[in-house]
Amino acid sequence: MRPYIDKVAPDAWKAASAYSVAISRSAAARGLLLSENELIKVRTSQINGCAFCLNLHSGEAREAGVPQQKLDMLPAWRETDLYNERERAVLAIAEAAAKLPLTEEAKADLAGAQSVLGDETFVAAEWIAVSINMFNRISVLSEHPVRERKE
Repeated sequence: MRPYIDKVAPDAWKAASAYSVAISRSAAARGLLLSENELIKVRTSQINGCAFCLNLHSGEAREAGVPQQKLDMLPAWRETDLYNERERAVLAIAEAAAKLPLTEEAKADLAGAQSVLGDETFVAAEWIAVSINMFNRISVLSEHPVRERKE
């Protein structure tokens, strides 16, 4: 079993946690809604195959008001009209940030997202995507277990 990188280097984990809090506050101050923040985290965690973060942020998305149907349909968000224009913009950002390098299609999606969100909120969403990608990698490399929820 590999060590949990967050447990072996708690000082680094503390810094990563403080970074995450700062990014979330900055994003909220720049107009990114909590529900949009969580959609980015859930979709990115799906793409990266991070079960721990997917479990965590699916619950937090529901608490932020994201309907279960939208969570269920996330892998096929482009194929449905369930998501509003801003949600589609943040989901495009999530996918572009998780699937590097940027393709021409991803660059076009990002340009569209920027036009919908404006520079401040667009950059806030990008920072959330950057942040969750880091946390996905921490959890995947550490093989953090998913514990059954008591709902």
